[in-house]
Amino acid sequence: MISAQAWADAQRLWDFQQMGHELRPCSVAIGLGSHDLGVADTTAELFHRGMAPLIVFTGATSRTTRERMPRGEAEHYRDRAVELGVPESAILVEPRATNTGENIRYSRAMLEERQVPVSSALLVSKPYEERRAYATACKLWPGIEWVSASASMTLPAYVDAIGDAQLVIDMLVGAQQRLVVYPSQGFMTEQVIPEAIEAAYSRLRDAGFTSRILAEDSQPASR
Repeated sequence: MISAQAWADAQRLWDFQQMGHELRPCSVAIGLGSHDLGVADTTAELFHRGMAPLIVFTGATSRTTRERMPRGEAEHYRDRAVELGVPESAILVEPRATNTGENIRYSRAMLEERQVPVSSALLVSKPYEERRAYATACKLWPGIEWVSASASMTLPAYVDAIGDAQLVIDMLVGAQQRLVVYPSQGFMTEQVIPEAIEAAYSRLRDAGFTSRILAEDSQPASR
């Protein structure tokens, strides 16, 4: 049973992770692979709205996706987008990335290899990973304008869609921890984190929402 305090703290992290960017047309949309096919849905919707003429779906598999997406996250995302009416010719698949840093580096390399000019990019992620993805992209691919995008959903609606509240809160805690740990390791830009967000993270960590946090925080987790 998840306590009222834990739900309130999860809501704080959820709100903080979202960047609130105003969407505008960009050179390309990059859909970050994960367990959530909603990222593919959002990317397809943005394509149909004329927000990007080209999509890159990036992602291999992880422990949470290898059974549901055995051909790789990017491949399953492509299939979903095609079902939603996106032409296959408008989609590139990057099938090797296993973390957000690789999503950015490998997508950049693919686009540069194909000589696709990129001055701006829609970065499409899960709602609770907008800030983490944005900070990573700004660090690893500077010089272009990044616009964060995700499905417009409340936390309760997202939990209902995923069907696993523990997993969603664990992921929120993991995303928040990386905002603290990764800048010093060169993986992302520094983010200003309010004290209220730090406190919410600490309470959730101490309450046991730890399956997605890193060992550097003295808790069992994997990247």
